[in-house]
Amino acid sequence: MKRDDKGYLTYWNDEGKIRVFSGIQPSGELHIGNLLGAISNWVTFLDDYECIFCIVDHHATTIEYDPQKMPQWIFNAAVANMAAGLDPDRCTLFVQSEVPEHTELAWIFNTVTPYGDLSRMTQFKQKSEQYRHNVNVGLFTYPVLQAADILLYKASAVPVGEDQVQHIELAREIARGFNNRFGEVFPECQAHLTQAKRIMGLDGKNKMSKSLGNAIGILEPLESIWNKLRPAKTDERRQRKKDPGNPEECNIYTSYHCYFSPEKDLEWVRKGCTQAAMGCLECKKKLLDNMDKLLSPIRKKAQKYKDDPEFVYDVLSTGAEKARGIAEQVTEEAKKVMGLIRSS
Repeated sequence: MKRDDKGYLTYWNDEGKIRVFSGIQPSGELHIGNLLGAISNWVTFLDDYECIFCIVDHHATTIEYDPQKMPQWIFNAAVANMAAGLDPDRCTLFVQSEVPEHTELAWIFNTVTPYGDLSRMTQFKQKSEQYRHNVNVGLFTYPVLQAADILLYKASAVPVGEDQVQHIELAREIARGFNNRFGEVFPECQAHLTQAKRIMGLDGKNKMSKSLGNAIGILEPLESIWNKLRPAKTDERRQRKKDPGNPEECNIYTSYHCYFSPEKDLEWVRKGCTQAAMGCLECKKKLLDNMDKLLSPIRKKAQKYKDDPEFVYDVLSTGAEKARGIAEQVTEEAKKVMGLIRSS
C-alpha cells in the first residue's frame, strides 16, 4: 500500500489496479433506485478496476424478514445484477454469508470503533425510527460490518449512493484507528458517487425503498410499472391550479425523467411543463416509454438466467471461493498484528 495523490493510504493489486467493493441487500426485488444508484455505477468500474461485488444477506437480517423467502431473494438479486450488466467474467460476485471472515473482521472492528461514532450515524436514527419494534444491536453495528465488508478485500474505492457516504467515512476512520493501534493493514477507502446520487421514491418525499412501498422493480412488468407511475406525485402547484409548473420541483422530472431520457425529451418536458402545454399524464407516458427501452433488455437477460439456475449458482460459488482466498489472507494479516496468531 502507498499514498495516492490525495494522501489516502491506497491498495493496488499485483496488476496495478485499485480494488473496488460494494454490496447490495437481497431484501426482495431490486428496484430502479438500486439500478441507478448502485449497479449502473458499478458497471463503469469493470474494466479499469479489480471489482468485487457482494449480495449482503447478513445486512438484510437486521430487520424482520421471512426466512423461507431469503434464498429466492438472494437468487433474484444475483440474476438482476448480472442482467443489469455485472459480467461475472469481469468481476467477482458472491454471497456475504458464504465468506465467514466478514463477521470475524466485524468483531475485530467492533473493538476499535468508538460508541459515539456509531451513535451519530444518521441511517441508524432513521432505521430505528422506522423499525421501532425491532431496534436490535445489529442495526446499530451495521456500519461496522459494512466496514469489514470493504476492508476485508483492501478495497480503496467504494461506489455507493449519497446516503452511504457517512458509512464510508466511518470505515475510513475505523481503518485509521486499527492501523494506528496495530500497524498498517487496511487502506483508507473512499466513496465514489454515482451521477444519480439519491433516487427518490414515487411518493416524492423519501428515498426509493421497497419497505416504504414507493419503488419500481427492475424486473417488474410494464403494466405494473404504469399502475404505480400513473398516480405518482408530481408538482403539487401544477396539480392544484393547472398553471405552468416548475420541472425542477416535479419528482417525475428530477428523479426519473433525467435518468432515462435523451436531451430532446428533457427539453420537451421543460417546455411543456413551464408553458402548461401538456398534462402530467402525458409526461408520465413518455417516461414509461423511455423506462421500457432501458428495462426491457434487462428483463430479457434476467429471464435467460432464471432459466439456467445452475449457471447462476455456479457464478456465486466461484465468486465465494475467490473472495475467501483474499479474505483469509487479510484476516490472518490483521490477527497477526493483533497478537491473535502465535508466531512460529
